[in-house]
Amino acid sequence: CCGTTPEHIRELAERVGKIEPKLPEHRPTPASATSLYGPTEFRQDNSILIVGERCNASGSRKFKRLLEESDWDGIVALGREQVRDGSHVLDLNVDATGRDNGADMGEAVKRLVRQVDSPLMLDSTQVKTFEAGLKHAPGKCVINSANFEEGDEKFDEICDLARRFGAALVIGTIDEDPEESMARTAERKLSIARRGIERATQKHGLANEDIFIDPLVLPISTGMDSDRRSALELIEGVKRIAKAYPEVQITCGLSNVSFGLKPAARVVLNSVFLHELTDAGLTSAIVHASKILPLNKIDEAQRNAALDLIYDRRSDGHDPLNAYIELFKDVDSVAEAKKVTRNLTLEERLREHIVDGQKEGLGECLDEALLRYEPLEIINDHLLDGMKTVGELFGSGQMQLPFVLQSAEVMKLAVSRLEPLMERVEGQTRGTIVLATVKGDVHDIGKNLVDIILSNNGFTVHNLGIKQPIADILKALESTKADAIGLSGLLVKSVNVMEDNLREMNERGVTVPVLLGGAALTRHYAESHLRTVYQGKLYYGKDAFEGLRVMDRLETGMLSEIDDEVEARLTKRTEAETMVAGSRARQAEAQDAFAATKTAGVAVIERSEVAQDVEVPTAPFWGTRVVTDIELDHIYPFINPIALFRTQWQFKKGKLSDEEYEAKMQETILPIFERLKKQCKAEKLLRPAVAYGYFPCNSSGNDLIVYDPKDHDREIERFVFPRQSERKRLCISDFFKDIESGEKDVLPITCVTMGTRVSEAAKTLYEANNYTEYLYLHGMGVETAEGLAEMWHKRIRQELGIAGEDSPTVKGLFTQKYRGSRYSFGYPACPDMSDQEILFRLIEPERIGCHLTENWQIDPEQSTSAIVVHHPEAKYFNV
Repeated sequence: CCGTTPEHIRELAERVGKIEPKLPEHRPTPASATSLYGPTEFRQDNSILIVGERCNASGSRKFKRLLEESDWDGIVALGREQVRDGSHVLDLNVDATGRDNGADMGEAVKRLVRQVDSPLMLDSTQVKTFEAGLKHAPGKCVINSANFEEGDEKFDEICDLARRFGAALVIGTIDEDPEESMARTAERKLSIARRGIERATQKHGLANEDIFIDPLVLPISTGMDSDRRSALELIEGVKRIAKAYPEVQITCGLSNVSFGLKPAARVVLNSVFLHELTDAGLTSAIVHASKILPLNKIDEAQRNAALDLIYDRRSDGHDPLNAYIELFKDVDSVAEAKKVTRNLTLEERLREHIVDGQKEGLGECLDEALLRYEPLEIINDHLLDGMKTVGELFGSGQMQLPFVLQSAEVMKLAVSRLEPLMERVEGQTRGTIVLATVKGDVHDIGKNLVDIILSNNGFTVHNLGIKQPIADILKALESTKADAIGLSGLLVKSVNVMEDNLREMNERGVTVPVLLGGAALTRHYAESHLRTVYQGKLYYGKDAFEGLRVMDRLETGMLSEIDDEVEARLTKRTEAETMVAGSRARQAEAQDAFAATKTAGVAVIERSEVAQDVEVPTAPFWGTRVVTDIELDHIYPFINPIALFRTQWQFKKGKLSDEEYEAKMQETILPIFERLKKQCKAEKLLRPAVAYGYFPCNSSGNDLIVYDPKDHDREIERFVFPRQSERKRLCISDFFKDIESGEKDVLPITCVTMGTRVSEAAKTLYEANNYTEYLYLHGMGVETAEGLAEMWHKRIRQELGIAGEDSPTVKGLFTQKYRGSRYSFGYPACPDMSDQEILFRLIEPERIGCHLTENWQIDPEQSTSAIVVHHPEAKYFNV
C-alpha cells in the first residue's frame, strides 16, 4: 500500500497470512433496466412493470404535436407526468413522417435521461433510430422491438444492437406468414415466441431475463368475428409462454384491446383485461398508468360486461360487444357509468331502432309489434317514420352520412324479417327507378348511396352499375316499367354524356322523369340548360335525400311543388345575372375610355411573365420505372384527413360545436380510420403501385413538347394547354424552358393506383347490405390513392433535389407548401381529359393494372395520374 514500507508489509503477512480468506458472497443481480439515477427491476414486488405509453408519436396526439414543434421541454414534462402517475419505464417513439427520426431520438433521449429518473424503452421500426438513441443513453435501455416480419436478417440486426449496447429486448409475435403475420392464436403466439427466444439467446447470447415477449393485443371492439376471440387467445398465449419460459418477461400494449370505444368504456375494459392478463402471467404492460382502475373501484355490472366481452361469452340473443357499448352509451366518465333505463312505447322503440341504427333487440321488438300490427303497417307507419326522421336529421346537419347508413342497414334488416310474412301484392312498392352511372364513368359511390336511401324508404331500385350506355338503360326502363331514371357521373365529360342521353331519349319518345346528380354537374346547369334539352321532367339531386324528395313528390303526384321551386330559382338567377351584366358593361366602357387615352399600337403580350431563368434540376434517370414494393404505413401519413373524414365519409361538423365535433373525432372517426388502416394492411385490400418517369421537354407557345428519353432531340409527344385570356395569362407550358432557349427542361409524369382488390371488397360489402363499411372502405381506397400521389410527388422532388423547400409538416403539403405543382387532367389548368392518352403512351400505366375508359377516366377508380412541374412559380390556377 502507498506510504508503507517493506517491513510493515512483512509484519502484516506474519500476523494475517495464514488466515483463510473469506469468499465473497455471490448475490445475483435482478434483471433490470437502469437510468442515470438507478435501476428499475423488471419484476416488481407488488405490481407489474408499468411502461408509460404517452411519449409516442404514433399513439399520442399531444406528443406528436410537441415533436413537430421541437418542444423538448414539453416532451420532458410529459415524461415526468407519466412517472408521477406511476410509470416505471418510459416508452419513447419518435417515428414521424417528414422528420429525421434518428436526430429526434437522439435529442429526446439526451433530454429525458438528464431530467427524468426512469429508464427508457426505445420504440421504433428502424435500426438506425434505435442506435441513435442508445448512443445517448447511459445505463440500460429496452429496445422495442424485434420480430420476424422481414425474416431473420433484421431480427438478427436488432439483436446484435441489443448485445452491443447491453440493452434488453422486446420480441413481438410476428413472422413472415403472408396470410397472418400477426399471431392471433395462443399456439402461434407461443411458437413465434419460442423461435425468438431461442434465436436471441443461442445465436446472440442475450439472457432470458432480458427478453420481453409481446404476444400482441388485438382489438375486440371491431365487431368482426375474426376479432371476437382475440383477448381470450392472448390470455391463453400468456399462460403458455409464462409456463414454458418462466424467466422471460411478458409485456403488451394494453390499450389496443379497447380500440374505438368511448373513453369511459376503454378505462374499464383495459383495467379488467389487465387484471386477467396479470393472473395469466403478464409481467409488464405499456399503458397510461393513470387510466387503470383497481377492480374494487369498478361497478360490478361493468366488470361482468367487460369479462363477457373478453371471454367472448356470446349466446342466442346476447352479443357481449353490443351489450358493453350500450352500457356506456350515455356515459362520459367512469363515475357516471350506469345503464340508463327508458320507458318508451313499442312504436317509439321501433322508430328509435331505425334512428339510432341499433340492431340489438330489433328482432324482439318486431315480434312484439307483429302481435299488434300487420307487417306492412309496421314498415309504412313506424319504420319509414324513423327513416323520415333520419332524413330530417341529415338535412339539418345533425346526423352524418355514416350514421345514416347504419340506420339504412337496420331498416333493410327489419324489412328482410317482415317480408316473408307479407302477402305479395302487385304495386306494393312506393315507386320504381332505374339507376346508372353513365357510359365511360367508373364512379359509383354516389349512385349507390341513392340506391341505399331510396330502397330503404320503400322504393324499388334497379341499380345497373357503372359505365352504362343509354341503350342498356332504356332496355331496363322498358323491362321494369320504372317510374323514373336516375343518371350519375363524376367527370365533366359525364355531363356531356348525360346531355347526349337526354337527346337520345327524346328521339325514342321517352318522357319519364329523370333525376341527375354527380360531382361535375351543377344545379344551375341542370335546371337552366338540361331541363330545356329534355322533353320530359328533369330534376337535379344534390344528394341522396334530395333524390328521395323528388321520388316522394312523384309518388304523391306533387312534382309541381318542385317545379315551382326550380322556376323561382331561375327567375332569381336571371335577375342577378342582369344586374351583373349591367355592372360589367359599365366597367368595360370605362376601360375602353381609359385605353383610348393610351398610345395606340402596343402589342398584346401572349405569354405570361413567368420567369424563364430558373435552373433546371437534374433528372435521376430518363425514361420510366414501375414501383410496387410500397409499404402502406409509409402512405398513411400522406392521407388528407379533411378529404377523407368530411368529403368521403361525410363526417361534417354541421351544427355541432367545436368541442362536440372534436369529441366525435376522438371517439368515432379516428378509431374507424385506425381500424381500417390495420384491416387494409392485414387483408391486403390496398395494393399500391406506381408507374412514373422523367422526360426531356421544351415549351413552344401553349405547347409542351416531350422528347425521347434516349434521343433528346426527337419529339415523341406534344401536349397543348389552354391559356388564361386575362389575369396573369398563365399556361402550364410557361413553366418549362422555351425551345428557343436551347436548353432542355425535365417533365416528371406519374400514375398511381391502389389496385382492384379494394373495389371488389367494397362491392362485396355493398351487396351484403353493409352500407356503412362500404362507405368507409370506398373512401379509404380513394384517399389512400391520393395519399400515394402526394407521397410520390414528394419522392420526385427529392429525386430532383428540390425537396428542401417542402413544408416540414404533411399538412403543409396539402396546401402546396412546396416547390412546383402537379396537374391532373380534367382540372381547371388542364381540362382536356383526352390528354390522358398521351400520358398513358408515355409511362404505360397498363403495367400496374390501369386502363382508360371511353371518357379517359382511369380504371380502377382508386387511381390518379399527373404531370409534375418543378418551377417555383407553378401553382394551381383556373383558365
